[in-house]
Amino acid sequence: MNRLIVSPSPHDENYTKTSTIMLTVCAALMPALAAGCFIFGFRALLLTAICVGSCVLFEFLCRKLMKRENTIGDFSAVVTGLLLAMNLPVTLPWWIAVIGSFVAIVIVKQLFGGLGQNFANPAITARIVLMVSFPSAMTNWVIPFFWRENAADAVTGATPLALGGDGSLPSYLDLFLGNVGGCIGETCALAILAGGLFLAAKKIISLAAPLSFIGSLALLSLIAGDDPIYQILAGGVFLGAFFMATDYATTPISTKGKIVFGLGCGIVTFVIRHFGSFPEGVSFSILLMNVLTPYIEQLTRTKIFGAKEAEKNEG
Repeated sequence: MNRLIVSPSPHDENYTKTSTIMLTVCAALMPALAAGCFIFGFRALLLTAICVGSCVLFEFLCRKLMKRENTIGDFSAVVTGLLLAMNLPVTLPWWIAVIGSFVAIVIVKQLFGGLGQNFANPAITARIVLMVSFPSAMTNWVIPFFWRENAADAVTGATPLALGGDGSLPSYLDLFLGNVGGCIGETCALAILAGGLFLAAKKIISLAAPLSFIGSLALLSLIAGDDPIYQILAGGVFLGAFFMATDYATTPISTKGKIVFGLGCGIVTFVIRHFGSFPEGVSFSILLMNVLTPYIEQLTRTKIFGAKEAEKNEG
């Protein structure tokens, strides 16, 4: 006998699992990780392993202490560890990286309810906390391929955004291939772009936020008399645009909301770079727009055709 089964939506069971999405993001980050290891040596891989391992461990212990179902199987902690490592200098002491993992997983993610409940991107927030707490260690950059000359001593240098206009600026090709100083995963624009386009091709992310982010920064830089190509290739613009401004939990759902989010990131990044004391503003811009996401959602939500707004009770 056939029975009519009534159940709440969604009814389509062919959905993509969280673990599949996270593993796809991990795969998309592999080119940037490989480039970081090639440019900055074996220690980049070691620091990444420490970040990933400590993130997974903190998530496991935190869920145990809270007596909740363990969620390390969804691989979201692995993604957080990878993104955190991509935002760190290769010379950072391992114990500071562990502190960053604790901030990302325990404070930003689990204390707010776990995956999908966090108000801000865990890796971005952890990076900002580390920048404020350990400014010297978080701005200790090394020159590319220093390990080929002397593996024992890291030769420090400046990031492209910190260099002055004295003719020592790297070329577009150096910026595109990662032959510059910076964080482990942000220097090689080619590797990040390949990973971002892979995610877009797999329909894991929408290009609305990345394109509006990069486009608004380039346009404002052009108006201000800066080199727009240099501004989008230098620093963490590509990494932030493709991998952190597209986070499901902390960015708007609608296409209009994503565009507004990206525009806000581009504007804030430009303002910090052009007028602020920090040479880079990507992390701060994404965190600020994360906080504004609920308001963006409300302003850009799709109105149901024929529906009327509920009347407010007076008195």
